[in-house]
Amino acid sequence: MSTVSLNNPVPNFSAAATGDKTIQLSDYQGQYVLLYFYPKDNTSGCITEGQNFRDNTEKFEQYNTVILGVSRDSVRVHEGFKTKQNFPFDLLSDKEEKLCQLFDVIKEKNMYGKKVMGIERSTFLIDPEGVLIHEWRKVKVKIHLDEVLEKLAKLGE
Repeated sequence: MSTVSLNNPVPNFSAAATGDKTIQLSDYQGQYVLLYFYPKDNTSGCITEGQNFRDNTEKFEQYNTVILGVSRDSVRVHEGFKTKQNFPFDLLSDKEEKLCQLFDVIKEKNMYGKKVMGIERSTFLIDPEGVLIHEWRKVKVKIHLDEVLEKLAKLGE
């Protein structure tokens, strides 16, 4: 499977999501899509990242931007995470790693001294026509929200 690249259209994908939905990229034509990949529900960095997006939902709406979170967790686990954290956006389940492969976010990581394959925290901004216009890889949660909002503000100028 090929991977996405900057300034090129993102293939229309579909994935199981919270709210008993199947979400397709084409559902959001005419809006920016902020697709953020995170390692695992209910872990500290992932909670903080999601809360940062949640707490700034109105700003994202002002920029005509939909937020979608993606991890390899099941929809059932996502439902609990979304409810507990009161996320106003959907979480997509990528158990088969199709989206992870498309966006090339599965990387070798060190976990407690062992090498494992996992999601490298990454965010992708897709424009209203479905073109990938920006990517953030090896995301640092503390500064990431500001980076994303700054990019959206520049696009809105």
